[in-house]
Amino acid sequence: MIDLIASRITALSTPAPNRLQKLLQTLLRGERPYMLYIAFVVLLIVFSLSSPWFLSVDNFMNIGRQTTLVSIVAVGMTFIIIARQIDLSVASTLALSGMAAALAMANIHNHWIVGAGAGLGTGALVGLLNGILTTQLAIPSFLVTLGTLSMARGLAMMVTNTKPVIITNETYFAIFGEGSFLGVPAPIAWTLASTIVGILLLHYNIFGRRIYAVGGNPTAALYSGIRTRQVTTLAFVLTGMLAGLAALVLSARSHAARPDVVQGMELDVIASVILGGCSLFGGRGFILGTLLGSLIIGTLNNGLVLLGVSSPMQLVIKGAIIIAAVAFTKR
Repeated sequence: MIDLIASRITALSTPAPNRLQKLLQTLLRGERPYMLYIAFVVLLIVFSLSSPWFLSVDNFMNIGRQTTLVSIVAVGMTFIIIARQIDLSVASTLALSGMAAALAMANIHNHWIVGAGAGLGTGALVGLLNGILTTQLAIPSFLVTLGTLSMARGLAMMVTNTKPVIITNETYFAIFGEGSFLGVPAPIAWTLASTIVGILLLHYNIFGRRIYAVGGNPTAALYSGIRTRQVTTLAFVLTGMLAGLAALVLSARSHAARPDVVQGMELDVIASVILGGCSLFGGRGFILGTLLGSLIIGTLNNGLVLLGVSSPMQLVIKGAIIIAAVAFTKR
């Protein structure tokens, strides 16, 4: 404790030019989170100067709504990647969870709690399956979730023969899609709630410390008494539940559930987490960085649309920027 206080006093007593010099050296080395902040500010400046419609409250609210699904699921993906795993099935889990919520309200009881329970429960079950297959059978999570990606999407199409399921519950729409909480649109409010819960679990809870330990050194974590299989499985379950929550938001906004929605969304989710500072080798990452990574991708998509860039070129530019960002902020 004395050494820590002494180091703090030394840091505060360091002349301002020296501290500025250290900050510049950090920026030049391309270390996170500074480069991430700079990238976001640069995007805001470029698009603000390029489009008169970009710098407006309505457009920023639109970006928030557009990034809701990716941001919510990316919170869970942060836990998985820190734990040195990956989940490719989140988009299919979202589609299946949305169908489960809609079917439950259509056939069991047209109440929003029934739909919410079915959606979240379905997501949790898919996550549990991913976790058990990965930890108990020692199959790489890449292969496990590649399989469940196909299975979940297939089930979502089978249950209604690829037809959408209409939702009619007005309370469901208000809570998850069209209402607001203290003036904040419901989708953005659910994003903030997911982020806060993620921060509390990862940074202020023993579960989060165990996630870091499992991802940093699984063998050492196991010998220190951490149930690595249980921790990893819970990370998958959490991600599945958040995919279920994203399904509730999407179906409430669309007034229906469709089995073919958000195909390929898992790539944006993984990109957001990696841009946000997580290491694919595990043991490193933070929730606010993930949220910022998601906002960067959402801002990029929004700005390119406002500039009238064609869809194929948008994909090229987005891919190039993601590669460049990761290259500048690598280990």
